[in-house]
Amino acid sequence: MRRGAEGRSRLLLIILIVTALFLITLDLRGVGLLEGARSGSQTILSPFQRAGNVLLTPVKNFFTDVTHLGRTRNQIEKLRADNAKLKSQLIHRKNADSQLKQLKSILDLAGTAEFKVLNARVISQGSSQSFSQTITIDSGSKAGIKTNMTVLSEFGIAGVVKEVFPNTALVSLATDPSFRIGVRIAGSQQIGILSGRGNRSASLQLIDNLTSVKVGDVLLSRGSVANRPFVPGVPIGYVTAVDNSAGAIAQSATVHLYTDFSALGVVAVVVGAPSSNPGDALVPAKPRPTPVPTVTIYATPSPTPTN
Repeated sequence: MRRGAEGRSRLLLIILIVTALFLITLDLRGVGLLEGARSGSQTILSPFQRAGNVLLTPVKNFFTDVTHLGRTRNQIEKLRADNAKLKSQLIHRKNADSQLKQLKSILDLAGTAEFKVLNARVISQGSSQSFSQTITIDSGSKAGIKTNMTVLSEFGIAGVVKEVFPNTALVSLATDPSFRIGVRIAGSQQIGILSGRGNRSASLQLIDNLTSVKVGDVLLSRGSVANRPFVPGVPIGYVTAVDNSAGAIAQSATVHLYTDFSALGVVAVVVGAPSSNPGDALVPAKPRPTPVPTVTIYATPSPTPTN
């Protein structure tokens, strides 16, 4: 019986080998028997493949979206960082341009009067110690700055040096209520005392009752002995109102200061003044009024209706 089983197994193996060789031969000769089998199996499996795609597609899309979302967030964060960096650079550029403009005006002012000046940046602004309105500059005694030196802005007087440290100095502004400066009216020798009020509006008190002042008069620094604390001829402001109260010993007036103290970025300390007074050479040019445009209207009469 065992020999009969082994014989049948050998016969079955031979049949399978012959059949395989036969099918391979047909396939090599172009007979579409195997192709049909493949097509049939593909036809049978197609519904299952479509169903698998339907089930797996949302899963694939989910992981794809998660990956893209991570990349998008990274891109957004990078764009935000780049935007913040550009804004910072723009602010620094605007500040630099503003300081450059102020410095040019200061040098023009000092050059006209032949003042020897030392430029300095404003590093802080606000109250300090007993001075209610001050600025701190980034130059001090090491650069040659001393107390009671005149400080210029791009428009004229900014203040006076009150305290000096090795690398910084404290400047009392002309707006400080404790600030006092001798002034004269441009074009004349009429003199007075100017006092700060805490803003760009200052008070002028003329010395005697024979002196008169009018709206629009320009005030210049009168100068001090040895040019300290104030050098002569520096613009201060112009008169905006005059008080002609009866019985007053002398006239008083309200003065608008030229310097914009809220925008000080660069100042100059006068470390040397010329031997001669610059006189009225620094008087600012009066601004020209803006012409009002005129509009001409041509009216065309309506035709008279005819009956």
